[in-house]
Amino acid sequence: MLALQLVELEKDNLIQKNIYSKEPLRTDYTLTELGLTLEPVIRAMSDWGDKYNQLNND
Repeated sequence: MLALQLVELEKDNLIQKNIYSKEPLRTDYTLTELGLTLEPVIRAMSDWGDKYNQLNND
């Protein structure tokens, strides 16, 4: 499932796949400029989740 999600995010130009051919082989992903525009939305969702968790832990 993760691999499929990564392919979709790459197709949507939200992430960039970086492949390093040095040993050991590795791959990582970075946000594109478009992907970085989602940061405020993700932060807002994280803040909401923190508040929700606080309410439910009291």
